[in-house]
Amino acid sequence: MPADYYALLGVGSDASEEQIKRAYRKRARELHPDSTGGDPHSEEKFKEVTMAYEVLRDPERRRRYDMFGPEGVSGQHGGGSMGGLGDQFFSGSFSDLFDSFFGVSGMSGSSTRSRRGGPERGQDVETVLNITFEEAAFGTDKSLSVETLVACEDCSASGAQLGTSASRCPECGGSGELRRVRQSILGQIVTAAPCNRCSGTGEVIASKCSTCRGEGRVVKKVDMSVSVPAGVSDGTTLRLTGKGPVGRRGGPRGDLYVHLAVSSDARFEREGADLYAELHISVPHAVLGATVPFETLDGEELVEIPRGTQSGYVIKFRGKGVRNLNGRGRGDLYVKVAVDIPDSLSPAQEELYRQLAKEEGAGVEAQPHRSRLRSLLS
Repeated sequence: MPADYYALLGVGSDASEEQIKRAYRKRARELHPDSTGGDPHSEEKFKEVTMAYEVLRDPERRRRYDMFGPEGVSGQHGGGSMGGLGDQFFSGSFSDLFDSFFGVSGMSGSSTRSRRGGPERGQDVETVLNITFEEAAFGTDKSLSVETLVACEDCSASGAQLGTSASRCPECGGSGELRRVRQSILGQIVTAAPCNRCSGTGEVIASKCSTCRGEGRVVKKVDMSVSVPAGVSDGTTLRLTGKGPVGRRGGPRGDLYVHLAVSSDARFEREGADLYAELHISVPHAVLGATVPFETLDGEELVEIPRGTQSGYVIKFRGKGVRNLNGRGRGDLYVKVAVDIPDSLSPAQEELYRQLAKEEGAGVEAQPHRSRLRSLLS
């Protein structure tokens, strides 16, 4: 049964070029040896997925495929070979093809080794940093303490006992990887896997360091400073390059990903760089007008309440919001006025309201207090 190129990529027939590209990247990572444990079947599947991508990303070849199916992009209908990435795959290895497409060696975020052996890179790790609403708005420098892997000082990260040294691995000859050549209907295919004897380092240690047991690294609590830019929001992730664990036996350090947890603020709601808040005022203030204080991120501001202000009236403070993370300036602060209706009155206050009602020609009858009304209705 002919392959369904759209199904291979996991997209619909109406997928855009960008959706097809994203789907291919995802499938390619899933089929990489780091994810499949070197399963030979993944190589064959990767060839199919790559063929599908090469066809569907080209408008003319995609049109022919939609009209005639796989035969429409074969040689008999004028379609050429895969070209580009496909040609590299048929003459090289799976890793060569993956690296040429993604521009990196191995999976992003995983420990990677040099293709010719050598110390492995440390893993990428992540942690959470709690900051306040104001710190997120204006930026800050925070201290962070993490337990991570650092170079062993007793063996200078070599992993070997003092007075001894590592020697070349007899299994891989110091390359750190074992290559296997096999024939297929597509020609010669070369696969490579890390050497099990030396774990891909190209070296073996006869006398291991008693402190790190040959790892060349130990666990230690490390204090560092994190610069939080102004305008970040809850869930923002900062990447600290080279601040993660050190690799085995002197390998380069991985990265540290810091996820920011921003506390909420009872005064404000945030949308992007803009802030929203409520200002509660009394009935006399709404009727007669007033000047009342309001606490912004920058401190107290005096707010002018015009005479006759209604609930829902919005006052805009330009430039009093959060700093723009990827641009200049700040957002705005929008303050919505809420007129508070008293739910209890003193006898003198009630008499004044009755006089006001009489003045306006609005007759009112004595009504039970709200709390009593609730009890009557319950």
